Amino acid sequence: MSPPLLKLGAVLSTMAMISNWMSQTLPSWVGLNTTRLSSADTLTQISPKEGWQVYSSAQDPDGRCICTVVAPEQNLCSRDAKSRQLRQLLEKVQNMSQSIEVLNLRTQRDFQYVLKMETQMKGLKAKFRQIEDDRKTLMTKHFQELKEKMDELLPLIPVLEQYKTDAKLITHFKEEIRNLSAVLTGIQEEIGAYDYEELHQRVLSLETRLRDCMKKLTCGKLMKITGPITVKTSGTRFGAWMTDPLASEKNNRVWYMDSYTNNKIVREYKSIADFVSGAESRTYNLPFKWAGTNHVVYNGSLYFNKYQSNIIIKYSFDMGRVLAQRSLEYAGFHNVYPYTWGGFSDIDLMADEIGLWAVYATNQNAGNIVISQLNQDTLEVLKSWSTGYPKRSAGESFMICGTLYVTNSHLTGAKVYYSYSTKTSTYEYTDIPFHNQYFHISMLDYNARDRALYAWNNGHQVLFNVTLFHIIKTEDDT
Repeated sequence: MSPPLLKLGAVLSTMAMISNWMSQTLPSWVGLNTTRLSSADTLTQISPKEGWQVYSSAQDPDGRCICTVVAPEQNLCSRDAKSRQLRQLLEKVQNMSQSIEVLNLRTQRDFQYVLKMETQMKGLKAKFRQIEDDRKTLMTKHFQELKEKMDELLPLIPVLEQYKTDAKLITHFKEEIRNLSAVLTGIQEEIGAYDYEELHQRVLSLETRLRDCMKKLTCGKLMKITGPITVKTSGTRFGAWMTDPLASEKNNRVWYMDSYTNNKIVREYKSIADFVSGAESRTYNLPFKWAGTNHVVYNGSLYFNKYQSNIIIKYSFDMGRVLAQRSLEYAGFHNVYPYTWGGFSDIDLMADEIGLWAVYATNQNAGNIVISQLNQDTLEVLKSWSTGYPKRSAGESFMICGTLYVTNSHLTGAKVYYSYSTKTSTYEYTDIPFHNQYFHISMLDYNARDRALYAWNNGHQVLFNVTLFHIIKTEDDT
């Protein structure tokens, strides 16, 4: 068979298969061979209840916030499976419509080709008749060749007529597909097939509410410490690194202060990524040397203990100067009442959801820990609490929601052993272990924005995730 006939045969065979497939498949798709859905079917309404119990954690290794929510049970949409099947069916019909459109374009192109062939055939047939009348003037060989070519082309004439009919059929298929798509869309709306989208919107709404709730969620009780996540390895065995808990979400600057004495250089990085890569954005040369590693950045300013004194310094990074300084009355300094590891860690400055704090010891309190809440502008002591826990027996400490948590060691096997609530002025002994991966902790501070513990672990800058227990009270609670 010649190439034109092969091409036409392939096209007609494809059209025949499409016609047969559509006649067998489409009725079952649209439900012509199945029972109709009852119009009395209704959708189960989702009525989320208020009152949540939330276990929140800081971040995972990718920097994403982790929040585990224990929420009331909710009903699911009763027609979710049918809705999904109907959406899939509509997508298949739409894909089929596109395929028919492509086939139609090819058909129109081939149709023009056949029309051209028809004209050539008719001209050749007339010429052949003329030559046949005067065949005596032609050689027998040439006449036979010409007749064979004519015999090959003659079957194209009835094929052309069939091709015209099939082209009309394809146009009819296109119209039927359009109508079917419209019917399916109507069925979707009638049986509530969009309940999946509605459910999706409710999930997004719940996520938004949960985020708003977490922003309002300020205080909880420490339940667990996990990690650590090693961010970087740098510096000496002792040092401090921190972010500002009051900074905006877009402001992720990191400050780095190596060693616990004889240093005045603070290095700033625009982000954790820059900190890891070592891309400094700015360096500050403080007017005084610091003592210890228990500094804190709070609302754009650095608070630190001036070397060989009990003076607290407030230094503004934006202004590049000291804004306030004040002596912390009776506070021991210069390794009089340090943590177990020494390092001039007598005065520990920290911040939590409530504000700015200083943790230290005095002779008047027999060397036991004193907690003082400070005015962030003037450094004035607003209120103090005297505990019965010896400062020299504490490995490190940090504040969460007005409660001081104290570790029993800075070495392997350290755990949170003691807590003191400034809200109730009561204490309790706890047993919250954590993994001291590099064996020596010289800085451990809580960041309320990240809900994480920043630590300097033997020359490694690490993060610990914390799990806090919260009870969320809603308007429906009594």
